[in-house]
Amino acid sequence: MAKKKITTKKPLVGNRRSHAMNATKHAQRPNYQTYTIDGEKILTTARDARSARKEPRARKCDQKKEAA
Repeated sequence: MAKKKITTKKPLVGNRRSHAMNATKHAQRPNYQTYTIDGEKILTTARDARSARKEPRARKCDQKKEAA
């Protein structure tokens, strides 16, 4: 099965600095996770998956506005 990648996040690249100011390359990589949705494997970041889970739910503050 092929994995679909649904995220636009890329590694954040910079330098590590020692006390002597030596620079070495360093990358902070996204937290990629594999999720299975409807039998299809999807590669996305944990943050994007969390946002997708929350998206269809109604927030409590929105429910209060509708009731008023």
